Amino acid sequence: MRKTHRWSLTMVVLGLAVAGCGYHLAGHGDALPRTIHVIAVPTMENRTTTFRIEQKLTAATIHEFLAKTRYKIVSDPNGGDAVLTGKVLSLEVVPLLFQSQTSAPTTGTTPTTIAQATAMMVTMKCELTLKERVTDKVLFHTDNFTLRNEYQLATSGTGSGTKSQVEAFFQEGDPALDRMAQEFAQRLVAAVTESF
Repeated sequence: MRKTHRWSLTMVVLGLAVAGCGYHLAGHGDALPRTIHVIAVPTMENRTTTFRIEQKLTAATIHEFLAKTRYKIVSDPNGGDAVLTGKVLSLEVVPLLFQSQTSAPTTGTTPTTIAQATAMMVTMKCELTLKERVTDKVLFHTDNFTLRNEYQLATSGTGSGTKSQVEAFFQEGDPALDRMAQEFAQRLVAAVTESF
């Protein structure tokens, strides 16, 4: 009985020691300095030709901060204890999978085969900085925040997955862009709050 009691007491003492070592649960946003209560997230800068991508990424980031951390979020850079700025540097879309379609020949012609892209690999690169507003101290920075993912394309009509078709795919507000923004925000908020 005494051994069990000593074992239990040892485990309680070890548990208290570990609890005091500064460990935190992932995603709870407790890793930034205690002076940070409000984070300003102004609209990111878009250096690509993809329409409104910066708005989608900013909105998703704000939503993720509010959902997963204790911080208050504002858009005015002068209203935060820290300011998160971002630039979308590039968005590259490359055909990944193709589907071939052969047209029926008419009299005197040969059948033609058209390759249409059915899946695209999207690679987005961003530069992100979180600074303490008063001291201008950099709390987080990366100039190579890269997100890659595969997205399916609708296969209606004919085409070859040209750049203009891909741009139209994103400009129409396809769910793929929303998914990309959500993935971006999840990775960014985790990186900012857990890497300090």
